[in-house]
Amino acid sequence: MATYLVTGSARGIGHELVQQLASKPEAEINTVFATSRAENSRLKELTERYPDRIIFVPLTVGDEESMRYAVPIIATTLKYKGLKGLDVLINNAGIVGSVYAQEMADSDEIFHVNVTGPHMMIQLFLPLLRKGNEKNVINMLNRYKEFPAAAYKVTKAALNMLTVVWSQELDEEGFTFLYQNPGWLQTDEANAHADLPVGTGVGQILEIARRTGQEGNGRFLNIHVPGWEDKPGLHQYDGKDLPW
Repeated sequence: MATYLVTGSARGIGHELVQQLASKPEAEINTVFATSRAENSRLKELTERYPDRIIFVPLTVGDEESMRYAVPIIATTLKYKGLKGLDVLINNAGIVGSVYAQEMADSDEIFHVNVTGPHMMIQLFLPLLRKGNEKNVINMLNRYKEFPAAAYKVTKAALNMLTVVWSQELDEEGFTFLYQNPGWLQTDEANAHADLPVGTGVGQILEIARRTGQEGNGRFLNIHVPGWEDKPGLHQYDGKDLPW
């Protein structure tokens, strides 16, 4: 019975992650800590539907005080439920920022949220992850081939290397660090023309996490969607390792 912590749970991929995790059999998933800056109506509906399985914790990635405040809340809840530790941390939260490099004046803020934020999440929750059975950390990246997203891409390249560094440092402790591309997903009206329903991409993310053992530590993995392996266009989803 695994325990998960998901950042950026209020909408999009994060919300779908929480929903799919909570709908799995209790023998697989015990508790999902859904974190975001605030609990919106959609997230509240989920916590009310699964009151024993989804626990909302206010947490703003990139805000050190907020992240530190969340640690004892989650630790106390795990202890109350008779659970040893945290099994899986999914660093999903992120922001896009400047589209073009010549306009990239907000790079410090984007780096703080997209790189420093996940790094601090790992540091702060490492004691709980060490007590967990699965010891998994998943960092997320959308490749955004369809538009420049300069600030996002620069910071996610840094997160790629950060994932590799963490994977090497904790390999002997049995950790598995994965960097995953969920695909271009229909997360909202602005992305209604994207490749895949959000449920398809998220389902693949969770399936990859489920079946990938420590042999996958440090890898950058693409999702696999039948029919998309060699599809013409910007995106292919073949389940293979992606280049750094």
